[in-house]
Amino acid sequence: MLSQQTIDIIKSTVPVLEVHGTEITSRFYHLLFTNHPELKNVFNQTNQRKGRQPEALANAVYAAAVNIEKLESIIPVVIQIGHKHRSLGVKPEHYPIVGQFLLQAIKDVVNPPEEVIAAWAEAYGVIADAFISVEADMYNKAEEQEGGWKDTRKFKVIKKEKESSVITSFYLQPVDGGKIASYKAGQYISITASIPGEQYTHMRQYSLSDAPGNDYYRISVKKESGTDTTPGGMVSNYLHEQVSVGSELTISAPAGDFTLDESSTKPLVLLSGGVGITPLLSMLNTVINKGIKREVYFFHGALNSETHAFNGYIQDVVKEHSNVKSFIAYSNPTSSDLQSKNYDKEGFITLEDLQNVLSSNVADFYFCGPTPFMKSMYKALGEWKVDPSSIHYEIFGPAESLAE
Repeated sequence: MLSQQTIDIIKSTVPVLEVHGTEITSRFYHLLFTNHPELKNVFNQTNQRKGRQPEALANAVYAAAVNIEKLESIIPVVIQIGHKHRSLGVKPEHYPIVGQFLLQAIKDVVNPPEEVIAAWAEAYGVIADAFISVEADMYNKAEEQEGGWKDTRKFKVIKKEKESSVITSFYLQPVDGGKIASYKAGQYISITASIPGEQYTHMRQYSLSDAPGNDYYRISVKKESGTDTTPGGMVSNYLHEQVSVGSELTISAPAGDFTLDESSTKPLVLLSGGVGITPLLSMLNTVINKGIKREVYFFHGALNSETHAFNGYIQDVVKEHSNVKSFIAYSNPTSSDLQSKNYDKEGFITLEDLQNVLSSNVADFYFCGPTPFMKSMYKALGEWKVDPSSIHYEIFGPAESLAE
């Protein structure tokens, strides 16, 4: 329990964090990797270069400071981050290291009085204990469930299937021949990639793109080719170009809190952009496989039919199940698309589209995709006055605000 003096001091630092938060966390990561380069095996270095990870950590530290009197209010965030930490293999021994360099970064950037550093040291200890406790429970549950395991396990690729011009699916089974852990629709696994020529391993999280209940895991990965100014995705390119049937991959047990509420009877609205279709496809298949009686509306935005993965499959589902409907928007349709009119709209999915297809805003909304798509959907649902408890989304990568 924090003392009132500590709480008062932490609250007084909120304006400083608002101004210098990202500078502090950028300095923190520099110190961390300089002194512990082995942790580059855990942290996504692409997100470091893009500044996404420092910004996400700054937001988390700011949220902790703002809610220091009622830390229980950030438990949902602790759980969400805890899932990612467990899938990445973050352990209790990492927290003192993080604390040491976070405090040093605060000193280096704003040089506060010693009592401020002491207060943050005390607060960090309490917050770290919360993470450690939550993650210990997650590790135990991951290991104790049937077919489960605690850290990582070797899987082999039994099938590799091209789903579009940019997305390929990988079907994975354990090398040891044992059972696999079940999961909830919407969850992900982490892959630890040892890429030839790279000094450190690279860990990436990929949504499971099929319903649970099979003897395999399926991930569907977009190849991030990059541009003249931005590098391509190191792991996605490795998977597409160097991993084939028979290759072995090291993965974590399924994790994540972006999961389908199977008990709800409200209409289910799935909104996806690009490769964001993957966790939502798992949700769709779960509803179909379990015979859950509810209306399902699957909205998807893509460049065109060439990049649109799983379209044929979803259209077959729509034909076979009267409770499932789809809406497709292509922002850059091909000449063939323009001739065949195999989509519902040219452009992007908007609030008007949702209102034209759905009878009301009383539904469960799940959405995932590129950040601009996510922000657009979040804004549209807000404008439509959708109940916030009915809005669920997954951001690929470090957490960021969708509010504009």
